Amino acid sequence: MIRSKPDEDEYWNSSKFKAFTFDDEDDEFSRLKESKQAVNSIRGLVEEEEDEDDVEKVTWSGEPVGSISWSIKETASSSRAAGEIRDQGFPKIDTTPSLPKQGSNYSLSSFFKVRGKSGSSQSFSDNWSDSTTRIFAPELRKPKSEYKDFVSDWSPEETVRRMHRGKCFSRANCSSYSYSDGVPMQPYSLEKFRCLKDKLLLLDKAVESHDGNVITAVLIFLKRSLSKEVLFRELVSRQIALQHFIHFLKEMGEQKLLLELLKSLGRTEDMAFLQYKDHLNIKDEVQRQEYLKNCISLPFSADDASHVQDHYTLLERQIIIEVNDKHMEKAGQMGIFKKYPRKASILNMPIITTLYYSCFYHYGEAEGTYSSPTNIKKTFKISEKQYLLTALGARAKQKAWSDVDSLFTTKNWLGYTKKRAPIGFHRVADILQKNNAPIQVLQEYVRLVDDPEMKLSLAQKYKCHDVVIDTYKDLKDRQQLMLYRCKVDRGSPEEKKIDDILSNTVRKLSVSPR
Repeated sequence: MIRSKPDEDEYWNSSKFKAFTFDDEDDEFSRLKESKQAVNSIRGLVEEEEDEDDVEKVTWSGEPVGSISWSIKETASSSRAAGEIRDQGFPKIDTTPSLPKQGSNYSLSSFFKVRGKSGSSQSFSDNWSDSTTRIFAPELRKPKSEYKDFVSDWSPEETVRRMHRGKCFSRANCSSYSYSDGVPMQPYSLEKFRCLKDKLLLLDKAVESHDGNVITAVLIFLKRSLSKEVLFRELVSRQIALQHFIHFLKEMGEQKLLLELLKSLGRTEDMAFLQYKDHLNIKDEVQRQEYLKNCISLPFSADDASHVQDHYTLLERQIIIEVNDKHMEKAGQMGIFKKYPRKASILNMPIITTLYYSCFYHYGEAEGTYSSPTNIKKTFKISEKQYLLTALGARAKQKAWSDVDSLFTTKNWLGYTKKRAPIGFHRVADILQKNNAPIQVLQEYVRLVDDPEMKLSLAQKYKCHDVVIDTYKDLKDRQQLMLYRCKVDRGSPEEKKIDDILSNTVRKLSVSPR
């Protein structure tokens, strides 16, 4: 069929296929504009049918836009983004605390509902529970009244009780939580006790607990929070706390405060001893001597004052002896320093050590010299026994047996000599044996022991055979002589001596009349 020109144009224009033209972009823009107008017309219809309160804007996680949880999340994300820009190049440390998964079953987002087509009120987040994780808002803190163990509510009794049982620790001493048997302990602070009444009650309860650590902790708090006058006044009537406080000050070395405390208590002798003790901290001997000289005027008792005076005098002599002997040792003017070099300084040594040093290096000097043993004995009123023991040890160390003999030799008014030992000859024998005295010297002093049993025991112990034989002879104990003959060496002088005693005894028995 042959169509006319107008019909042919209409046929081609009505086809669903269209040829390409450069005006296609303009057609697309016109179609997009028409679609936008259609959408706006539909939105207008929806707004007319439903109220504004029934529609809610939500995020892809199901949370209402503008809710509290949405605000928290947006703030955290913005802060995290800003932190990444600011801290670029530094390692990231996660300091955000994780929220517990087991919490309240209700969230603030559940109060915002979306009405469905059926008209029922349904949470929008319930529709997405299959594919997303629900985020809950943080649970609100309970009021303080519901906490039984809230720190600020503890009374002095409760605070001391928990300190005694170890259920809490001081905030001042710990920077993190402590644990007792796996259970976290609660921190405590004594600073909340402001009034004097509560502070004193806290101290009294600490004393009643009989726990030294608790008492000391409370005293440290009172020392920091009270004036010295008030603290000293209140400690007078609390002797247990006072003793703890004095011991604490001594251990911490707070001498100034301790002196003020003792002075306020009227304990002058204790204050004097405390000042006297400070001489131990002085290293220079001359300065220590001057300090001891000033301590003589402190309020000591009569006996203690004499001891302080002796201490000063002793140090004064030690300085003189040390300077002189040091010079003599360097100059080599005394042979004893070459034979027995000094091993230590004599400064600050006890009186007995000083006497031993004097007996060792200056024995026999005139009494007028400071280093003379007899001068030291007289000046410091050393007893005869103490002097003999010290001098015996010093002279036996040098093997000066003649000096040892002169120590125990005395003369009576007729000029007769006699050996006398106030310390006992058994002690003399012990000291001589420890210093490896010859057997002849040792036997001489063993013979002078009065008790026969002790004499035999010492003679057998030190192998003084002549003393043993003579003692059995004096006791006329023939059987013991025969037994002891088996203990000595064959052919020795001791065996011959025993044989002579035994043969003489038999001869006397045969000659004696019946």
